[in-house]
Amino acid sequence: MSALSADFVEREYNLRAAFPDHAQWFARWAADSAVARSRLDARLDVRYGNGPKQTMDLFPAANPRGTVLFIHGGYWRALDKSDHSFVAPPLVAASVGVAVMNYDLCPAVGIAQIVDECREAVAWLRREGPGHGLSVERLVVSGHSAGGHLAAMLVATDWHARGQAADAITGAVAVSGLFDLEPLVHVSFNTDLRLDAGRAYMVSPVHLQPRVPIPMLIAAGAQETSEFIRQSWLLWECWPACHPPTRRAPLFVAERHHFSVLVDLGDPESDLVQHTLALF
Repeated sequence: MSALSADFVEREYNLRAAFPDHAQWFARWAADSAVARSRLDARLDVRYGNGPKQTMDLFPAANPRGTVLFIHGGYWRALDKSDHSFVAPPLVAASVGVAVMNYDLCPAVGIAQIVDECREAVAWLRREGPGHGLSVERLVVSGHSAGGHLAAMLVATDWHARGQAADAITGAVAVSGLFDLEPLVHVSFNTDLRLDAGRAYMVSPVHLQPRVPIPMLIAAGAQETSEFIRQSWLLWECWPACHPPTRRAPLFVAERHHFSVLVDLGDPESDLVQHTLALF
């Protein structure tokens, strides 16, 4: 990554600057999420760990055939689960329960700690989910941006070593994810992430391997910055064992950028939702 200039990295990874309309998408996520919570069986702020923000919102489905755990983005330092309830309605309508999780944020904790909190969330769901109406025989982890990174880290987790079945998760969806964190050493907001080359390497999925070859949908907006397109291809090429049988490449959603692509997860007709449901 030394070949990339600091100016280039800032331009490619400072997404709010790259997409000035981000605020309108944040507002839409929040509005759609409020509607979703008003219409669904919503069990909010259920605690899964001891950290201040270790809570999740649960959306059970009737006659459930599995559960999606959704992990929000925000570069591990911003946003909240309450802005992402909108991902639940299309899945709940298809008999898939949804858990939308929060986690403690940088700089209060480091990225490695956030990865561990996500592992705690999976273990909690497998243990306690059925008591909340969630079927965990099929558990798909999903996330956007930093959440896509965290979903990939869960695929690379040795679940057996953590007292879980080796196939504790059965599929994954990473939307606009980051899988090689080394460029972020050079971004302005690394003051919060506190990454150096060694730490970035340790939490980069491209330097790890999936523990079980589960299908993983890698997706992004077709209008993302070139580095986010590269990041999606990079994990696709590094993890061939996780290619879904229906795909020969990552899914690049036409006319969508880093923030607008996520609304497709709220649209039951979208490719993103259909490919997610195919994992069940």
